[in-house]
Amino acid sequence: MSDNPSRVTAPPERRAVPSAPSRRSIASFRNYADAEQAVDALSDRGFPVHRVAIVGRDLEVVEQVTGRLDYPRAALRGAAGGAVTGALIGWLFGLLSWIIPVIGWLLLMVYGLVFGAIVGALLGLLVHAMQGGRRDFSSATAMRPRTYELMVDEDVAADAVHILGWDR
Repeated sequence: MSDNPSRVTAPPERRAVPSAPSRRSIASFRNYADAEQAVDALSDRGFPVHRVAIVGRDLEVVEQVTGRLDYPRAALRGAAGGAVTGALIGWLFGLLSWIIPVIGWLLLMVYGLVFGAIVGALLGLLVHAMQGGRRDFSSATAMRPRTYELMVDEDVAADAVHILGWDR
């Protein structure tokens, strides 16, 4: 028991990964290929690369506009998604067909593809119309880091710097 009953002791600190070593950044790169090349150079010289990590820093979301989205393109995109979904559902139902399995499987897949394309096109048109021109463009979104840090376990970081020739 403690002398001071009002004193609260904190529980012992725990790490999420108990054996995670501390790491040090030895280089920063603008693109992943350069960081990968540095790790490859370490590997070629026998460095224990399992003690290296490439860490992306300063993530940014990039939305690349790919074109204008009008009613025909909205219907086409909806039809493509619906056709794939319909074909997969038809294929699954075809797997359960016990009567004339091959023909039933193919027919259900084709019917699913056609029905899915029609429903998908209608839904694509409906969604595009409901947006009222607020977002009439198509885009692809990606997340990418601005820089890539080459992180090495603290106790072998100096060796990595020496092997790469960055200590000169």
